[in-house]
Amino acid sequence: MKEIKINTEFIKLDSFLKWCGAASQGAEAKIYILNEEVKVNNEICTQRGKKIRPGDIVEFNGEKYKVV
Repeated sequence: MKEIKINTEFIKLDSFLKWCGAASQGAEAKIYILNEEVKVNNEICTQRGKKIRPGDIVEFNGEKYKVV
């Protein structure tokens, strides 16, 4: 599991996918989210504006990212 540090109270899911390097562009992140390819805390998430906070775990493409 990779730990990804954020410097704010929260980050939106689509921005997080770019921040951690899982998506190269926002449009790419949006497609992954809408295609139900992203899980947040073991639940499929289709809200690209979902607030991701420290302690959350984002799963995508076989990788797990823990927000710290």
